[in-house]
Amino acid sequence: MGMKIMVVDRDKSLIKALKYSLEKDNYQVDSAFTIKKAIEKVKRRDYELIILEILLPDGNGLNLCQTIRKQSQVPIIVLTEKKEDISKILALEYGADDYVTKPFNILELKARIKAILRRVNVVIPQVDNQSIKIDDFVINALGRKLTVNGEDIILTGKEFDLFYILVSNPGKVFTREELLENIWGCEYFGDLRTVDVHIRRLREKIEKDPADTKYIHTKWGAGYYFENKKDNLNRELKDED
Repeated sequence: MGMKIMVVDRDKSLIKALKYSLEKDNYQVDSAFTIKKAIEKVKRRDYELIILEILLPDGNGLNLCQTIRKQSQVPIIVLTEKKEDISKILALEYGADDYVTKPFNILELKARIKAILRRVNVVIPQVDNQSIKIDDFVINALGRKLTVNGEDIILTGKEFDLFYILVSNPGKVFTREELLENIWGCEYFGDLRTVDVHIRRLREKIEKDPADTKYIHTKWGAGYYFENKKDNLNRELKDED
């Protein structure tokens, strides 16, 4: 059987069309028309991906996105009829992995689905003891889990991938384009601000003071990089000289 996808939308004709098209690609497609019904189904069943609309009969789909994200790292694609950039940014802020503006081409949506599922289901090479300790972080690459000083940090799939690629290459500056290509994939149709939003959310989760970052730094005009405590201390001492 194919991977399980849930579509949450008030438009029953759209759900019917998506169900027909996606099932032809061997996906199992479930559906919900309201936030209440979607939450009930998420509690009862595991999905590989959720597609949801912002405007739902009983509330805002972004709130549903946020609720799902608190209990699951399942990839989420948000559908919106609004073309304003703020809607797209809000979707990412609330935990979505991607967004599509209506009306959309079904082939584009399928390409995004495949790209997300391919990234989520990539087999990570085994590492010694299945975990890596760097400074205050313990990274379980196989389980895709992160702890800081013994505290579990809940990351979305993309946040984990972003942190993992940065921490695996300390001091290396990655441009936004490189991060988009490595994490979101070449089929991603979004813009560079997607990276900025995810960096900000990641900092809020791992930095004591996101306004005074100790680990994830910005190289102005270039991109982002990870700096461990030792290099951080050496830089601070050098600055004092």
